[in-house]
Amino acid sequence: MSGEFPKHPFLLDVPEVAKALGTDVDKGLTEAQVSQLQSKYPPNELDVGGTVAWYTILIRQLFNAMILVLLFAMTLSFVIRDWIEAGVLAAVIILNVSIGFWQELSAEKKMDALRALSSPSASVLRDGKTIVIPNAEVVPGDIVSIKMGDTVPADLRLFEVMNLNCDESSLTGETLPMEKSTDHSEYTQDESEVSIGDRHNIAYATTVVQKGRGRGIVISTGMATEVGKIAASSTKKRRKPGRSMNWKKYGKAAPVKGGVRRVYDFVGKFLGLTEGTPLQIKLAKLAYVLFFCALILAVVVFGVNKFDVNNEVLIYAISTGIAIIPESLVAVLTISMVVATTVMRKANVVVRDLSALEALGGVTNICSDKTGTLTQGAMIVKKVWLPKSSIYTVRDSMDPSNPTVGSVTYSQVDNQPQEAPRDYDQERTTAAIKFDVPDEKLNPKPKTESPESEAQLTDDLRLFLLSAALCNLATVRFDQEEDKWKTTGEPTEVALQVFSHRFERGKKKMEAAGWKQTAEFPFDSTIKRMSVIYDAPEGKDVGMDTTNSYVFTKGAVERIIDLCDYVGDEPMTEEAKEKILDQMTSFASQGQRVLAIAYKKWDGKYVEDKSKKGDDNESAVRSAAESNLTLIGLAGIYDPPRRETTPAIFDCAQAGIKVHMLTGDHPETAKAIAKEVGIIPHNLGVLGANVANTVVMKATDFDKLSDAEIDALEDLPLVIARCAPETKSRMVEALRRRDAFMAMTGDGVNDAPSLSRADVGIAMGSGSDVAKSASKIVLTDDKFNSIVAAIREGRRMFSNIQKFILHLLTSNVGEVILLIAGLGFQDRNGQSVFPISPLEILWINMVTSSFPAFGLGREKASADIMRKPPHDKRRGVFTNQILIDMLVYGTIMGTCTLMSFVIIIYGVNDGQLGVECNSKDYNDSCYYVYRARAAVFAELTWMILFSAWEFKDIRRSMFRLNPDSTSRFPLFKDLWANQFLFWAVTIGALSVFPTVYIPKINRMVFKHHGISWEWGLVFGMTIVFVLGIEAWKAVKRHFNILDDHKVVRGAWSQGEEGSKRFGKTMSFSSLKSWASRSRAQSTGPLTPSATQGRSASQAPEVRDA
Repeated sequence: MSGEFPKHPFLLDVPEVAKALGTDVDKGLTEAQVSQLQSKYPPNELDVGGTVAWYTILIRQLFNAMILVLLFAMTLSFVIRDWIEAGVLAAVIILNVSIGFWQELSAEKKMDALRALSSPSASVLRDGKTIVIPNAEVVPGDIVSIKMGDTVPADLRLFEVMNLNCDESSLTGETLPMEKSTDHSEYTQDESEVSIGDRHNIAYATTVVQKGRGRGIVISTGMATEVGKIAASSTKKRRKPGRSMNWKKYGKAAPVKGGVRRVYDFVGKFLGLTEGTPLQIKLAKLAYVLFFCALILAVVVFGVNKFDVNNEVLIYAISTGIAIIPESLVAVLTISMVVATTVMRKANVVVRDLSALEALGGVTNICSDKTGTLTQGAMIVKKVWLPKSSIYTVRDSMDPSNPTVGSVTYSQVDNQPQEAPRDYDQERTTAAIKFDVPDEKLNPKPKTESPESEAQLTDDLRLFLLSAALCNLATVRFDQEEDKWKTTGEPTEVALQVFSHRFERGKKKMEAAGWKQTAEFPFDSTIKRMSVIYDAPEGKDVGMDTTNSYVFTKGAVERIIDLCDYVGDEPMTEEAKEKILDQMTSFASQGQRVLAIAYKKWDGKYVEDKSKKGDDNESAVRSAAESNLTLIGLAGIYDPPRRETTPAIFDCAQAGIKVHMLTGDHPETAKAIAKEVGIIPHNLGVLGANVANTVVMKATDFDKLSDAEIDALEDLPLVIARCAPETKSRMVEALRRRDAFMAMTGDGVNDAPSLSRADVGIAMGSGSDVAKSASKIVLTDDKFNSIVAAIREGRRMFSNIQKFILHLLTSNVGEVILLIAGLGFQDRNGQSVFPISPLEILWINMVTSSFPAFGLGREKASADIMRKPPHDKRRGVFTNQILIDMLVYGTIMGTCTLMSFVIIIYGVNDGQLGVECNSKDYNDSCYYVYRARAAVFAELTWMILFSAWEFKDIRRSMFRLNPDSTSRFPLFKDLWANQFLFWAVTIGALSVFPTVYIPKINRMVFKHHGISWEWGLVFGMTIVFVLGIEAWKAVKRHFNILDDHKVVRGAWSQGEEGSKRFGKTMSFSSLKSWASRSRAQSTGPLTPSATQGRSASQAPEVRDA
């Protein structure tokens, strides 16, 4: 327990607790106090492990396939007393394990730091200002605000609650949420006599707020909290199912089954076969497959030599074992992933799960919220309608926080019925094209607007403002120090509060006048409304009786009007409802979110019946409060789209990704915004009748459909309005049945199921802690274009992984071909003479090829990265193109090096293979073999290095990597673009000369020596290899084989209409910079992805023949 308390804080009143902690409930702690307390108390974190222990990383490094092969080779070298080779191998093992250990340890620390960024945050009051900080920075004495969906950051002594209920099941085992209060007088017993679950004025760390809101003083943090005490006293880990060895409970076979599974888990964990991302597991399995292949090749070597295993045969076996293992593959993959997460963090994307990095490149659909993601989230009340046909309009204001900017005008609505405007574009069809334009469209009549005047404060407007201000949790205040208006709260409520402040009828002023809140029914996404109950003050504000309480309600128009008996002074009739809905549609068609405001007089003073508790009783009370209401007006709230949204949506269309908008707004509002940002076309007629009829759907209509009916739709809706959390989950399942790979955004508690079910769950940084914990990615800026930028980075990383895997495995294939063919080179004693020595292979694989592989991992995204369709999630990085390229290039490499060895030995030197040329001691008979090895070593090194430049793009020529370049010879510029790779190749190429010519090292270590005329052969074969790669690339391009599918394009693409207003498109490195657009437009049916048809089998063929 922090602070000096005379007794436990739940037994003290609030002033006593505040005094003991030296805090002020109105202003919070000062910065000086916070600094002092942070030095006194440890961070507000639970010490429950979580991070990977250093010794676990070390053991994992020792037991990976590469090290096992090297250990095996080192042991054999010691056995045959080749001390130089054994010593070098030992040094390589130590160096490799050390580097791998520090790299992985650093990667774990970086990932821990990134996870901390997306961990639960706390809203605290410091120096009189409300700020949001990470949980770890909370200190005793902080004043913390909590609301529905929040995770309580520390143990709090509550001093303000409103319908606050917390889920304490993880702490107390109580399944029902616990209702909280601020009273301490009910406790007369000692601390030991009151259980944790019965201390209702305490909110405990890690519990989740199920509903309501509250404020409290932090009384303990970290391991001093109640949950921290439990964590400190318990270190028991949960085992996976089926791991029990209790034979009494699970039968006699349990010890055997449980033991085997525990050993499998232990071994799999350390070897990386059961833990990690899917790609990491796949590559770990590949490494061990190659390890066993190395053993098989060793047996082949022994077999060719008739199992007469002497020192030279053992050395040859060591060579083949080293040749087949891509030593730096895992290290390069780990570093590439960490670099990608770091880059994403700079662009406001926090990756909580590394598997999301792999998944991003395969996303085919994005289901996005509207408010704050596609739009700015800076809402302004633009229109207010009152029942007496009055319209109030806010003019000349785009500042969502300042109520003094702009003006409010008043006008009357013409109630005469008007003929619905004709949709000429919809009427026009390709079956009957006419070029005669109707006169009313060619010469439209000028619109007649009713005269507007400055708004005056009438009784009707007073009542509307009172309701809008009180049924509201937002705050609006003017900060004297910063000389500007500041707001807190949900954007919709801020907009209403700012509008009330325009007439000096804000919540704070109303409560200061005597309005006293007695109950609150928080916003519920299932019923889409919120209500409060207030007692009226003396003075009869707006003619209200002080002997009664009043209910104020706001919410979705359709939901509110069904609860109303009156609209203004008139009874609610079907005609009145029709008029209200028409007005709502008018506002919504302008892209405004429309809310209804209503109220009613409570019969007498409202008093909460505390004897009745539970959800059923609360539901009954709420139903009673939200019935027989009187509608007092509609508010049209405008949330302008973000400028960068439309180009980002167009980028998605170019990349074969379809964007869906799932919003709680009215269908007309959703449709207007969707058209504005380019999710749907302005003229729905371009989509075809079947698609146009379902492109925008209400959630209620979508939910009524069975799964079979949803699957029968030609295309899933692009816009779903009045969307409920359950609708999101159904959308996820519908997309999955169509073999789509979706990203889903969300921010509320109820979004957690859909976020966890989606392939990539994306939580908003401003959202609830529950949503963040259910997601794999968190957007700290809530912007849609950050999602697209993350997908771009995911594709870049995926493409680079393919490049360095191709680079590393190509060299392995070439080396294995060389060595296996080399088994035929037998000396006078019948011993196979290897054309390249073990340490030469080790040098090439560890030193020469590793750094270019790192460079390929840092390669920038290609110009057409967002013009390709999503990758096939089933195949992953090992596509047909990668596998075939690996074999083709490896064969060319192996053939060229083999030919060089043959030319030197057999073509020039009459097949002189010497005697015992594999052994540690040099003799004169090996002179030509050593020269041939030097040539093969230099040639193989250069081929591997230059292949890294070739693999900057696996289809385009190295001599013209950028298709948009206008330079006549852009080779150097393209190669210089990745300076790390440039210098890795250049220095690696130059390193050949010292390794060939340094005396003693060349003979004793590498088993080769200096060469002369052979350099011509090395240069020639290297050129042949490069030409071979270029020829294979040209064949692939000319015949369009092994190509990515073209993105299907049609008459209309998402974002295309709006993107013409923007000159630039987005890149990941800077969200202000945008990638160049595609010059060529492929043709096809409706955009944008082949995965969107009724089923995978019915999808249009999009392969470029």
